[in-house]
Amino acid sequence: MPLTWLYVPGDRPSVVAKALAAGADVVLIDLEDAVAPDRKEYARAATAELLTAEPPVPVHVRVNALGSPASEADLAALSALRGLSGLRLPKVSAPAEVVRVAERTALPLHVLLESARGIENAYALAGAHPAVRGVSLGEADLRAELGVADSGLDWMRSRVVCAARAAGLPSPAQSVYPDVRDLAGLAESCAHGKALGFLGRAAIHPRQLPVIERAYAPTTEEIEAAEEIAKAAVVGGGALALPDGRFVDAAIVAGAHRTLALAHRRP
Repeated sequence: MPLTWLYVPGDRPSVVAKALAAGADVVLIDLEDAVAPDRKEYARAATAELLTAEPPVPVHVRVNALGSPASEADLAALSALRGLSGLRLPKVSAPAEVVRVAERTALPLHVLLESARGIENAYALAGAHPAVRGVSLGEADLRAELGVADSGLDWMRSRVVCAARAAGLPSPAQSVYPDVRDLAGLAESCAHGKALGFLGRAAIHPRQLPVIERAYAPTTEEIEAAEEIAKAAVVGGGALALPDGRFVDAAIVAGAHRTLALAHRRP
């Protein structure tokens, strides 16, 4: 149950090596936006060389825009590497695009929704193929296309959360927070994202990881409350009332178990 996803440019192997030891749950090697056109071939080769061995943490690769020559080369070079845990597909807007990739690889796929059309097709994309294991927003592209302020994305954020859960996928991770020095702003944004139903967040710098971890990990009070609910459910079964008068049903018990799973996700 990852909470932190760290993006790193694929054409900087030394930075990738540092990212693997930075404490993120998942490292996201980016071959798309973070890599200049004349560096893409090098980034692809460096990433393929790295992933011939098993990395210390799960690694996903964000390939180039589907249908482009660079994307075709990415898929050909990376799809069978044993050190790769997943592919992230940028700027997806139609289910057929996902199906075409799924037919070429056995890897889990994570779909990035970065356009108005992608948002309108959110549920169809989330359920496009059994290989899809997650969906999330690419907010920079979406904000630019729609001409909205940050708060104008809240409806689309909720749409993606709902689409993911309706398709049986995990709650999505938040999009990146672009100001790596504004840790207070990051914490506030994470709290807002958690309230909208996101779980965890992508980062673009290691200093953001502890802030995201603290924001999304359960607090001591949340863990204690979840433990109380879980124990009461084992004893009572079905719907019941706690000693303080709170009513507990199956949905609340499921939420408590999710909190405890988050609390104990690492040794």
